[in-house]
Amino acid sequence: MTGSHDHDHDHSHGHAHGHVPVHRHGPASPHPAQAAPWSILRMTVVSRLAAAVAVSAVLWAVVLIAMR
Repeated sequence: MTGSHDHDHDHSHGHAHGHVPVHRHGPASPHPAQAAPWSILRMTVVSRLAAAVAVSAVLWAVVLIAMR
């Protein structure tokens, strides 16, 4: 084939190939549980209803604006 050339030269792109720490652990030692900073399960029923109404109002606003 005419016009072909070899690609056997070094493809060094200047990346640093130093030691990268590997994150390994087995299934017998999973990550420890971390406290969640916020959870809907810790909200009172009134707070949950208020959040649901607020989200619903925002979504209805988006629908009404899109229908304009």
